[in-house]
Amino acid sequence: MPIKTPSDTSSVTADAAATLAAHPRYTSDADARAAAATDRSGYIPPTLPDGVVLAQSADDVVEALRLAHAHGVPVVPRGAGTGLAAGASAHAGQVVVDVSGMNRILAIDPVEMTAVVEPGVLNAEVNAAAAEHGLFYAPDPASTAICSIGGNIATNAGGMWCAKYGVTRESVLGLRVVLADGRILRTGRTTIKGVTGYDLNALFIGSEGTLGIVVEATLRLRPRPVRTETLAAYFPDIEAAGRAASAITAARIQPSILELMDGPTLEAVDQAEGSRHRELGGAFLLAQTDGYGAHLELDEIEGAINPYATSTHRAGSTEEAEALVKARRDAIPALEKLGRVSIGDIAVPRNRLAEAFAGLADTAARTGVRIFSVAHAADGNLHPMIVVNPHESITDGPAKSALRDMFRLAQRLGGTLTGEHGVGLLKREWVGEELGETSRSLQHAIKAALDPSGILNPGKAI
Repeated sequence: MPIKTPSDTSSVTADAAATLAAHPRYTSDADARAAAATDRSGYIPPTLPDGVVLAQSADDVVEALRLAHAHGVPVVPRGAGTGLAAGASAHAGQVVVDVSGMNRILAIDPVEMTAVVEPGVLNAEVNAAAAEHGLFYAPDPASTAICSIGGNIATNAGGMWCAKYGVTRESVLGLRVVLADGRILRTGRTTIKGVTGYDLNALFIGSEGTLGIVVEATLRLRPRPVRTETLAAYFPDIEAAGRAASAITAARIQPSILELMDGPTLEAVDQAEGSRHRELGGAFLLAQTDGYGAHLELDEIEGAINPYATSTHRAGSTEEAEALVKARRDAIPALEKLGRVSIGDIAVPRNRLAEAFAGLADTAARTGVRIFSVAHAADGNLHPMIVVNPHESITDGPAKSALRDMFRLAQRLGGTLTGEHGVGLLKREWVGEELGETSRSLQHAIKAALDPSGILNPGKAI
C-alpha cells in the first residue's frame, strides 16, 4: 500500500486547475503526467498529477507560480527526476513544474572559476564544460551522468569528491529563485566571501523545493588536480572495511575519494558488469588522493588500512583508476537489475562506521529484507539499499520497517536519517524524532513566511 500523502496537498479546485492550464507550457497529456509523477526512489504515487508545466525559461516558472499562488494550486518542482526520497513525486490535485528543459550553461569564467547555469543542466555536463578550462565542479553524485544541478541544489547533494571538497552548499555561490508568489529573489553573490545579511543562499540549498524554485545558479569551480593516485583495498567483511576507513580519519589524512562497498553489492556489480571484485574479498574500499603530494598521502592511507585489509592494489594507469571508480558508480544500476530499490541515506560519526554496518546486518536479519550497502566513508554517509521484488512495496511492510530501523540505528549512533538525498515523502514520518519540536516549529514558520499559501511541494521535507 502506498504511503498516505497529507490532505493539504489536494485542495485544488477544478476551476483552479483550469486556470493553470492557461499557461502556454502546460500539458495534461497522460504520458507527460506519468513521466513526471515520481522519481528513482521506488515510490509509486496512487494517482497522477493533474498536469505538467514544461518550463523553458525563468518567465515560464514565474507565470506558473503566479497562477498557482493566486488560485491555490499545489506545485511540485521537478528536474531530472533522479531523486531517491520521493521528493519530486506528485499526485492528483497537483501540477508539476518541470525545469529539465532549462538546460543551458550560461557562462563560464575561467579566471574567477565560476559557472552560471540553469537548473536543468546535468551535473556531468557542467564538469565537461569546466574541463575545457582545466577546472571541475566538485559535487559529483553517483548519478552524475543523469542528475541535474537543480535537483542537486534541492537536496544539497554530495558524491565521491565531497570527501575533500564538500557538498553542494560549498560549491554554490549564488542563486536566482522564483518564490511561491512569482517574485524573483537573488541570493548569495559572485564573490567567494561575503556575509551581508542572513545566509539565504544556504537556506534554499537542501530545502527540497519547498521554499522556491531555482532558475539559475552560480557555481564555484576548482582547478583540476595536477596529480591523482588511486588505491583499491579488499577486506574479509564490511565491518573490517569500516574500521579501516575510520583509521584513515583518525590518522588525519584527507583523501579526495573514500568509498566503501559490501560483498553483496560487489556480487551484483560483478554479475552486471562481468568484473571479479567479489573474488578478492568481502568488502571493497576505494581511496583516491590528489595534488602534488598525492603519492605520499596514498602511502599514509595504505599504512593506515594494512592492519585490516587482505590485499591492496594501486592503479597503474588512468584507465585502471577510472575502472575502479566506475565500479562504485555501477552499484545502483546493478542493484536495479535485481528488483525494486529503495536507497537509504543515513550518516553517522565517522568513527562509528563499523557499528553502523553491524547494525544494518542485524536489521536485514530481523526484517528479512535484503540490504546492500555502500558508503561515502570519509564523511560517514552510508547508503544501505533495500531491494525487494518488483511487485513489492517499499513503503509498507518489511521494507518500511527496515527503513525505520536504519534511521533509528543512525540516531543511536549520533547520526541523521539523511546525509544528501533529502527527506521527501519517504522519511518525513521520522523527521520530528530527529529535529525536535522547537526546531521543527521554527522551520514551519520559515516555510510559512516564504510560502504562505503552502503550495510549494506540500507534504515534503518538514
